[in-house]
Amino acid sequence: MIHGFLLIDKPKDWTSHDVVGYLRKITGEKRIGHAGTLDPFATGLLIVGVGREATKRLDEFKRLAKTYLATIRLGAVSDTDDKTGIITQCLKPAGDISLNKVTETVKKFVGKQKQIPSMYSAKKVKGKKLYELARKGIEIERTPVDIEIFDITIEQFDFPLLTLTVSCSCGTYIRTLAHDIGEALGVGAYCEELQRTRIGTFDVRNASSLKTSPQGELILFSL
Repeated sequence: MIHGFLLIDKPKDWTSHDVVGYLRKITGEKRIGHAGTLDPFATGLLIVGVGREATKRLDEFKRLAKTYLATIRLGAVSDTDDKTGIITQCLKPAGDISLNKVTETVKKFVGKQKQIPSMYSAKKVKGKKLYELARKGIEIERTPVDIEIFDITIEQFDFPLLTLTVSCSCGTYIRTLAHDIGEALGVGAYCEELQRTRIGTFDVRNASSLKTSPQGELILFSL
């Protein structure tokens, strides 16, 4: 039976809970947890604790800074702020959105700020996950949370797609950032693709792929 921490590259369409369930089957260990939920449509780095001692220390990872590679689709909005929701087109001519305008707009989101969590997030309010309420058609007032975006780099821009690398504090919702950038540009936006590439100093390039790695190839580490 293995114990310690795993770096997992979460596949698309798997929930973070799916990853935990899969690892329980192949390791035989029931005490498994993860640090920092990824949406099913998202991919990327998930730190998993295996065994009692490891799961007790997962909060140490949750507080670390995160880095994401996000592809944002401009000119439309989604009720979930990502591609899985109900999409409404509000297309503005591409000529109205220049790279200079995008660059100047994106710069404004760097720094300390308050962010309102999406109703389709896993954040809990009075013991209920927001997405569970949203799926029932219930929307509640959310308290803005303090976040910090350390850096945003434009990787590619070809309207309507904008690809960004975002380094941010824990608790930052990239889907909400996509929505807010769309609002600031006046054209709407939602998150089309999302990959978490780093958690603190841990990099997704060193993670195991569940779809290709049998138990013997899972790489454990300790703190």
